[in-house]
Amino acid sequence: MLALITGRGGLPARVAASQEIPPLVCVMDGFDPDDLAADLRFRLEQLGTLLAQLSERGVSEVCFCGAIERPHFDPAALDAATAPLVPALVGAISSGDDGALRAVMGIFETSGFQVRAAHELAPDILIDEGLHSAAAPDEQMQSDADRGTSVLAALAPLDVGQSCVVGAGQVWGIETIGGTDHMLRGLPEKAAHAQAIMIKTRKAGQDQRVDMPTVGPTTITALAEAGLAGLVVEAGGVILLEPEATRAAADAAGLVFWARPAV
Repeated sequence: MLALITGRGGLPARVAASQEIPPLVCVMDGFDPDDLAADLRFRLEQLGTLLAQLSERGVSEVCFCGAIERPHFDPAALDAATAPLVPALVGAISSGDDGALRAVMGIFETSGFQVRAAHELAPDILIDEGLHSAAAPDEQMQSDADRGTSVLAALAPLDVGQSCVVGAGQVWGIETIGGTDHMLRGLPEKAAHAQAIMIKTRKAGQDQRVDMPTVGPTTITALAEAGLAGLVVEAGGVILLEPEATRAAADAAGLVFWARPAV
């Protein structure tokens, strides 16, 4: 049996809908997914109890899907089943994004569960190569996409974000622990004048079972509000939520939305 360990957004519902047998939906408090009801709710301080419940229900596979910021860990809420996991949990919370995810996956794997990737269970969620907007990238934008991809490749060993903003050959922003929205809110005004774009790719060496980059309509809205000219993503390496709505949003905003092959 499959269990989804869900976060916010529409991805968990898409993965659930693609399964012949409905999965068990496990929701962390404060991170409810869209259009999907919880079968189990849990807190990080009760992770040990959740693992026991999954075993009791015959779960053998788990899939982490949806957005979860690092939750607050309250020692006073810790239950007895989770106490032995505290060293691993504390290490995860203090690690970089990839380190935290690997630590949590390790806890599930040590408990006997196989971790499955969302795009393995629902392959159609990955974006296809090609232009997904009416607007097309010009020569400068293609050059900026090359530069952004190089920047992200160089930063991958540092375990920071999956996105950066480049315009007119200049790097205007790099995603860090604050996430994409934080990066976009902090861009200088000159980024818009430079017709800057956001580039989003997988990080080299990241575990793709739990940390695939994701874009959707809200991504386009955030880019438009930041005054950016487009979005360039890695074809086959980024999850596309609500494809029709995302493409429509890009066209309404006059943005370029391009999925190009990995380089």
